[in-house]
Amino acid sequence: MLNKYTRAFFTALFTPLASWLIRCRVSPDAVTIIGTLGVMAGGLVFYPMGQLFWGTMFVVLFIFSDVVDGIMARQQERKGKWGAFLDSTLDRFADGALFAGVSIWFFTGGDNDAIGIAALICLVLGMLVSYIRAKAESLGFDANVGLAERAERLVFLLTATGLVGLGVPEVVLLVVLVLLCIASCVTIVQRVGTVHRQATAEVLGKDT
Repeated sequence: MLNKYTRAFFTALFTPLASWLIRCRVSPDAVTIIGTLGVMAGGLVFYPMGQLFWGTMFVVLFIFSDVVDGIMARQQERKGKWGAFLDSTLDRFADGALFAGVSIWFFTGGDNDAIGIAALICLVLGMLVSYIRAKAESLGFDANVGLAERAERLVFLLTATGLVGLGVPEVVLLVVLVLLCIASCVTIVQRVGTVHRQATAEVLGKDT
């Protein structure tokens, strides 16, 4: 949902950077890999140490690589499927690192098992949301719908984590994670329902 409204803004914002990287002979794949490594470092180095605010700031420096590599690919007219495959695969590593990092901290030094459990559930449900879309597309269906897509999950997680790092009560993060769990469940139902309708229509179309 969010990406539909912010895509044009961030494209305009990062196009100069993308153009400069192309002139420097940097490839979109390199931007994708560096961005993913940066996000994973923020999630698996800063968060487990309890540095929630600075970890979030570090992640934000790299999270927009998703936008930059896409702009670069379009400017270079790269139409192959490799870039999309690499981007989607590394997104799973990045997402897993963020939720796992939060979970590790609150199971250890953060001493808040409820947040740790909620973060793990968000991690699993987020992977299911992404898998359903990928599997649907591999079968020729469109499952690009849902209340909580990747952009929403990351925005709310990073905002809540950063605020808790600044001293906001931890219950805010817990509430956000619980809401993300609920939203992810709704998204799963939406995507499964969408694919079911398309599959049914396909079968009925063949029978007529």
